Amino acid sequence: MKKISRRSFNTKLSQGIAGTAILGSVGLGYGFSPKKEKKKLGIALVGLGSYSGGQLAPGLQDAEHCYLAGIVTGTPAKEKEWMAKYNIPRKNVYNYENFDSIAKNPDIDIVYVVLPNSMHAEFCIRAAKAGKHVICEKPMAVSVAECDAIINACKEAGVKLSVGYRMQSDPYTNEIKRLVKEKPYGSVRYVSSDAGYISRGNPDQWRLNHALSGGGALMNMGVYSIQSNIYGTGQNPISVAAQEFSSKPEYFKDTDETITAQMEFPEGVVGNLFTSHNANANRLFVSFEKGWAELNPCHSYGPLSGRTSDGKEIKYPHQSQQKLQMDDFAKHIMLGTTNYAPGEMGKRDMIIVEAIYKSIKEGGKKIPLDLGDMGIVRR
Repeated sequence: MKKISRRSFNTKLSQGIAGTAILGSVGLGYGFSPKKEKKKLGIALVGLGSYSGGQLAPGLQDAEHCYLAGIVTGTPAKEKEWMAKYNIPRKNVYNYENFDSIAKNPDIDIVYVVLPNSMHAEFCIRAAKAGKHVICEKPMAVSVAECDAIINACKEAGVKLSVGYRMQSDPYTNEIKRLVKEKPYGSVRYVSSDAGYISRGNPDQWRLNHALSGGGALMNMGVYSIQSNIYGTGQNPISVAAQEFSSKPEYFKDTDETITAQMEFPEGVVGNLFTSHNANANRLFVSFEKGWAELNPCHSYGPLSGRTSDGKEIKYPHQSQQKLQMDDFAKHIMLGTTNYAPGEMGKRDMIIVEAIYKSIKEGGKKIPLDLGDMGIVRR
């Protein structure tokens, strides 16, 4: 089979979803009736880049409620490699052209879309129409309109939808949520989150190509800062103002390098956001009325570390965040437990991203937000 590059495939996608041949509606009874209940749900990874290979596939080897059942790739060499490494049968291997036939495969219950951002909507919608539950890697899409299209497709198909927000299943994150909810240090007054890394050596990577990524540091690492500021206050912001700057414009030609933003929350709570592709940053700080809590590192794959103002250490045994995330979604499907990262959460974050970009375009103007409790999930 001819190898399909992500760049050339993106060109095809830009012609519109309407041109894609989608199979008719398919029943969702693969293992969900009482007589055929599955002990584990099968996940197919769409896109076999470094995140799938380095984090998702290894996490699935230890997962309790799901397993790696299939793959979708445009690279024939990866087909052979993954089949051998993970004992994946040929019938569970797909490419971007025959992907829709996954509808006929009872081994596949969940499709996890791990492609460049501009391809998320296309494949999430195709997966939903094929009758499969969907995990969409973050950010959910490159626009709020695409988020709506994904959410609507999943609702119409009667499938479950989750965004790849691994931190929502991490115990460190949930300890911060507990402190915010139970208020042992009083109410939150200030929150600050930094997320970034130094990108160098490969200016042609897809993350620095606006057509594929939809943005730079903000769309990549900045989503973590948005998430952290929200769970660090327990509320959605009511306004945001932002600034952008670059110290390496010759390298970051097509996407944002560094962005700072000021977020206003209800009851006078304020927050700061920093994200960059040219600085290492990995911290959450929450200031309460009578103390503070910090996670540092906060957003990485772990192990993480935390502490509070009274000298207490926040510490948990290290586990794969991806394993916890995928197990949580599988339990949501099988047992009706909470969906900790629903599509509405991804849409909310994209609304905030668009507001940040709008503020930058308008010279740092404060942009009001009317989000209510959209995407707020409490344990």
